[in-house]
Amino acid sequence: MLAYFDCFSGISGDMTLGALIDLGAPLDWLHNELSQLPLAGFELTATPVVRNGIRAIALSVDVNDTGVSRNYQKIRSLLEDCVLPDGVKTRSLAAFEQLARAEAAIHGCAIKDVHFHEVGGVDAIVDIVGAALCLEKLGVTKVMSSPIPLGSGFVDCQHGKLPVPAPATVEILKDVPVYGTNVAAEMVTPTGAAIIRTLAQRFGPMPPLYLKKTGYGAGQRELPDRPNLLRVMTGTLSDSTAVLPSDEIMILETCIDDMNPEFFGFIMERLFDDGALDVYWLPVHMKKNRPGTLVQVLCEQSCLDRLIYRLLSETTSLGVRYYQVARKRLVREQVIIQSTFGDVRVKRIKELDGEERLVPEYDVCQEIAFKRNLPLRVVYETIAKEAAEHRHGSKR
Repeated sequence: MLAYFDCFSGISGDMTLGALIDLGAPLDWLHNELSQLPLAGFELTATPVVRNGIRAIALSVDVNDTGVSRNYQKIRSLLEDCVLPDGVKTRSLAAFEQLARAEAAIHGCAIKDVHFHEVGGVDAIVDIVGAALCLEKLGVTKVMSSPIPLGSGFVDCQHGKLPVPAPATVEILKDVPVYGTNVAAEMVTPTGAAIIRTLAQRFGPMPPLYLKKTGYGAGQRELPDRPNLLRVMTGTLSDSTAVLPSDEIMILETCIDDMNPEFFGFIMERLFDDGALDVYWLPVHMKKNRPGTLVQVLCEQSCLDRLIYRLLSETTSLGVRYYQVARKRLVREQVIIQSTFGDVRVKRIKELDGEERLVPEYDVCQEIAFKRNLPLRVVYETIAKEAAEHRHGSKR
């Protein structure tokens, strides 16, 4: 079962729990499971509400020790020693590690020295562990999410007024697709950011699904331009080959049999500079059985005239053929990951089954190899290994 988080109004811990309870996770069961944690008394209340005509669940956590401050080590020990299922422990620990690393980066301290205030309270532990419990109860094995909208303005916290999105939220959402809005409110809390960053294995449009259920979790305040809801949809993946992204590109062709072959390398570089998507040299036999080269250039329509000009000015060709073709392709994008060589650009590719792989970019590896006087193979293999570790880490 796959769960798709449609975060059109952001995400918080209580919105997440509300949506999962609306999907069918029993409130009494959740309270009993959470009671196994060594926490002071707390109560869960699920209240049906209506936002912009949509029924949703507003989940609240009432606790007795709101002033408790816990450091990361105490929270980690609390979760490691509890009797909850291993998968719930793993997801919960990963979410709090996200929070701890974000706080450590912001305050310039070691992760072991991080003290949580708001996020260290019982409500945050309930939100994070509760979300992991509900997903397991609902049989969800994979989570995907929409890009995350961010609010604006300021929010009051333990350290005074902070800009929205809060620094911890921004830190946690590194390498996650986000976008700005004009909403003067905190749309994504640090706890909500940690939950979705830990749970989601991919961010982007909803994949092709056979939809089963939809749940809505309500935020605490009303928003002026949208319902303040988190929508979570569950279902099973359908055949994704039928809905692969498709587009139209141009192919340019010309045959050359009378040019100095030393020029081809330079021309290829110029064609890429002009916006070519790819360039091929294909050996052909031309009239009078002369050996020649078929030049093929793939490009977007917007680059067509510029590339034709380049071929006619830089080669001995007297004319260029061009035509439009359709293509289907795997979803891919460039992302930045941390590596032994610093921040590097890699290609993220979504496979037909929804899984992803990260592939090093050749030109990035080449530049590092030159600068550090390392074999290209070593650079490539190092980045490939660390990219795989990054991908597995983001799934935790």
